[in-house]
Amino acid sequence: MRLNPISGSDPGLPLARLAEIQDCLTLALDATERPRGYSQPEREARSYMRSALRQVGKLIEVSA
Repeated sequence: MRLNPISGSDPGLPLARLAEIQDCLTLALDATERPRGYSQPEREARSYMRSALRQVGKLIEVSA
C-alpha cells in the first residue's frame, strides 16, 4: 500500500506539483501559438490558460 507523503492537514498542493502544472500550462500556450491569429473560442481558451498560469505563479511565490 502506497502512503501519501502529504498529510490531510497540509493545505494546498506541494510546490513540485504547482511547478508541474505551470510547465503544462506554458507548454499548452506554446503549442497553440500561431502567427495568423485565433478564432474567438481559441482566444477565450488561451485567455483562461494565461489566467491559470498567473494564478499558479502567484501560488508558487507564496509557497516558496
